[in-house]
Amino acid sequence: MSTPAKPPWQNPSLPDFWDHRFRGGVTPWDAGRVPDDLRAFVRSNPGTLRTLVPGCGSGREVRHLAEKGWEVTGLDFSPEAIAAARANAGPYADRIVLGDFFAFDPGAPYEVIYERTFLCAMPRRRWPECAARLAALLVPGGRLVGYFYFSDEPKGPPFGTSPEALHELLAPHFALEEDREVGDSIPMFRGRERWQVWRRRRP
Repeated sequence: MSTPAKPPWQNPSLPDFWDHRFRGGVTPWDAGRVPDDLRAFVRSNPGTLRTLVPGCGSGREVRHLAEKGWEVTGLDFSPEAIAAARANAGPYADRIVLGDFFAFDPGAPYEVIYERTFLCAMPRRRWPECAARLAALLVPGGRLVGYFYFSDEPKGPPFGTSPEALHELLAPHFALEEDREVGDSIPMFRGRERWQVWRRRRP
């Protein structure tokens, strides 16, 4: 006897799941600010880096990067998330794009992809596909930077991983360059996330 399919608003693979949460204001992963490690990364990389923020959610990081002169695009497949992000982005609302990470055409590869609660929002079965897509969207030598969530809890979201499993997932495409503790985590991630920088391997 087969298990009944979950309704769309209970399936994190679908926009309906995230629409339901944004519509109800249930977004505990949203810190309401730009995290310190990202600010430091931006300060140490002045310029106009072409950057993607997949699963951009409320869009605060997108606005910060745009204000610093970066050529940034925020992407999300949830219309409710897009509405919130565009409201937060203010004059940079046109940087927020509704689309499917696995299907959209950016026109050209990126120099940086910023990760924050995107991978851990995704069911683990899609992670290999996600890692390959991240690599395909970056120029050789480009960087995947951000926050990675470590937990052995079987259910999610957030879906956690282990340092060993994350390395196994990303190492075919990337080399780890930075890995450190996070000092300003929100309660749900405290002690369970690390700031990391992964460099896209060259052919």
